[in-house]
Amino acid sequence: MNDGEARTAETTERRERAPERRDRTAERGDETAASPTETTVEVRCTGHVRTAIGESKLEFTFEGTTLRDFLDAFFAEYDVKDLLIAETEDEASTSGWADPPDDLPGTWKKNPEGEQTRTYARVTVDGTFNEHLAGLDTRLDDGDRVGLMYPFIFCC
Repeated sequence: MNDGEARTAETTERRERAPERRDRTAERGDETAASPTETTVEVRCTGHVRTAIGESKLEFTFEGTTLRDFLDAFFAEYDVKDLLIAETEDEASTSGWADPPDDLPGTWKKNPEGEQTRTYARVTVDGTFNEHLAGLDTRLDDGDRVGLMYPFIFCC
């Protein structure tokens, strides 16, 4: 199997696991202090996050099993929280050029205030926005891929 086929097989396996994650939410307080769980994930960074960290891909090991645990540990080591996480609703949204319709199609949900990403920034787990999973309580397994994205935006 060549490198391209191996990557394709790995991506397929991750995508097959992703639907399981939709129903996986962390049970807070079920881990004992005597035996913390370590999880190792692959982190992919783009845009301003990549510039701040200095690399686009790295492995990161942290104590815990949730996206919240990962972000707390990652932000303690790398000073990029202000690039990704919005503290207020105003930091998480922007006014658009068109008014939204009264009845939006589909299901629209977002993380609670203080757990939302900044305008244009995104945190993904295996390619799915965390808002479409269990938010910051999404369970992470060894080998999952966490994307931290804050693109460069240029205007005319």
